[in-house]
Amino acid sequence: MPGTMTASGKTPPSIQATFEDALAKLPDGYIDGHFGNRPWGVTVKLSEDGKRTWLYGEELSGTDIVSFNLYCLAGRGSALNPCEKSAAKVIEFVLGFEPGTAKAVARP
Repeated sequence: MPGTMTASGKTPPSIQATFEDALAKLPDGYIDGHFGNRPWGVTVKLSEDGKRTWLYGEELSGTDIVSFNLYCLAGRGSALNPCEKSAAKVIEFVLGFEPGTAKAVARP
């Protein structure tokens, strides 16, 4: 809810900011992990100019997929362009995806 404050008196980060932070922590390239107690394979690619992040994920034991592009817009923040799912489903996936044994590191 806009304008909401935590018990410490600070405004919590927006869902978009939390989503972008979680996405930035995923490593470039392929990683196995879990979402909703199901195994997933996810590939993340950052464009050479750093202005676009692409993610494609597929459920390894089923047929579900998720993919999107996140564009960094000069002076206007970012724009999320989901491909198969709604923006809400894409955000839910990134926030709930748990990388497997490979260590997730932030991209520059």
